[in-house]
Amino acid sequence: MIGKLVVIGVGLIGGSLACALRKAGAVGEVVGVGRGRENLELAVRLGVVDRYALDATAEVGDADVVVVGTTLGATRGVLERIAPALGPDTVVTDVGSTKASVVAAARAALGAHFPRFVAGHPIAGTEHSGAGAAFAELFVDHRVILTPVAETDGRALARVRALWETAGARVCDMAVEDHDRVLAATSHLPHMLAFTLVDMLACADDADDIFAFAAGGFRDFTRIASSNPEMWRDIALANDTALLELCQSFSARLARLADAIRAGDGAALELSFRRAKEARDRCLIPEANARRQ
Repeated sequence: MIGKLVVIGVGLIGGSLACALRKAGAVGEVVGVGRGRENLELAVRLGVVDRYALDATAEVGDADVVVVGTTLGATRGVLERIAPALGPDTVVTDVGSTKASVVAAARAALGAHFPRFVAGHPIAGTEHSGAGAAFAELFVDHRVILTPVAETDGRALARVRALWETAGARVCDMAVEDHDRVLAATSHLPHMLAFTLVDMLACADDADDIFAFAAGGFRDFTRIASSNPEMWRDIALANDTALLELCQSFSARLARLADAIRAGDGAALELSFRRAKEARDRCLIPEANARRQ
């Protein structure tokens, strides 16, 4: 049971976590903190939080758990502001999409409180944002990755693990560097590709015609280009090393694809497409079917 939960950044992720814990009867009071009064007032009206504050320092001292749900670029500033006000037993966690930058920021900002910081990343979301997008079932049967380090307090880790399991998630631990490398491939690069494709087509002279005839495949592939640009700017910059390596690798693959088309090499094209189909069918379809059952 969490007596008091403080959510700094009441968006899709932080708001949905609050909703899930409330639905499970696992939280007493939920306080939302943020810069936008309008979003916070909406969160109160929707029952995502019980009340809100514009200054986190007045709320974190007696909090059992603080969830930092801001953009990555704002994380260090938030941690620096709340550090002097944290209670001696308050556990702090985050939901950021990269972990090396967050762990470094927490280590620098939290000082003696750092052992009670547990870096986390829920592998769930939609293209929508804000308190109005939050819903309690977002994390059900989705993975949440925790990236504890040598200093991480075992009790804090257990509490954060229990928090996510209560929300319905499947929780696993991963090294910080492994997390950033894997997520660059499975999440960050796909978002970069979707944003870039839509941006390229939007700049074309016949953009209106292109989008007018966009069918289901285009809509499915580019859905994530409707995600929060500020958030994804921060992710790209925070995980630059892993993402740049993948961008270079993808560029080389795309060049080979162009060469095959130019040469009329249908066998090379089919081989590449068949490998991709078999890999996706083998790895992703069974998991999707299991979630539906």
